[in-house]
Amino acid sequence: METRKTAFAGSWYPDTPEGCEREISMFTKSSGNTEVNVKKPVGGIVPHAGWFFSGKIACHVIHTLSKGYKPDVIVMFGMHLHTTASPCITKEGAFETPFGDLLIDSEFADIIADKFDFKVETTQKYTQDNTIELQLPFIKYFFKDTKILPMGVPPTALAIEIGQTAAKIAGQLGRKVKVIGSTDLTHYGYNYGFVSHGSGESAVEWVKKENDKSVINAIEIMDPELVINEGLSKKNACCAGAAAAAISAGKVLGAAKAEMLSYSTSYDKRPNDSFVGYAGIIF
Repeated sequence: METRKTAFAGSWYPDTPEGCEREISMFTKSSGNTEVNVKKPVGGIVPHAGWFFSGKIACHVIHTLSKGYKPDVIVMFGMHLHTTASPCITKEGAFETPFGDLLIDSEFADIIADKFDFKVETTQKYTQDNTIELQLPFIKYFFKDTKILPMGVPPTALAIEIGQTAAKIAGQLGRKVKVIGSTDLTHYGYNYGFVSHGSGESAVEWVKKENDKSVINAIEIMDPELVINEGLSKKNACCAGAAAAAISAGKVLGAAKAEMLSYSTSYDKRPNDSFVGYAGIIF
């Protein structure tokens, strides 16, 4: 069995089990308990910056999802894809993490791959992308024996259809699943070519209280079409398709409401005229 090697371990997050466990321990202690109003959550939305910036938020979501039933497979939606891009899937093999390899549910992957025009990647030939890899150590740590199904989806109606179909196939296979969508929020500043509201504290407040809040509200009401529209029109979700796919799958799995666990920006960790928003949401 071939394994896709880590690309960001040792830079965006620790490359040893001891280092990852130390970070996870700090994240969980500082996040407090995982008691939430959403009972029996089936999925969530996580950010994907380096752990220094958003690891605590992603960890909080995945730790919260680890409470309750143990899934056979976690369906992961991510990747930075534009509207004309084909969806991507890895159908076999494993992904490397510092805690050990995460196996892909190949049977599940084969079935859904036959239903859509996916670009099939392999563990040796793939698009390097951080959106899924940054979550994998958390998944391996909190869901030791769970398999994964990683997919990249564009910010179009196709993402919604793929999410719904994935949840339905899981039911047909008798798989217990949970779903995760990986997206950061507004990328603001000269580094990102987005300076509509100037710079400094006033720009930060606009991002937090208006632009990011707008897409967070769409996620909280679990409206995948609105999430995609927000991301495309307001530039407040870099992987709106991933969030929409996860929400759509979650609704098929029975999710009826969402809850934000935490929110921050990279500005909060390291003030800069260019910064990114992050939210952790479960449903």
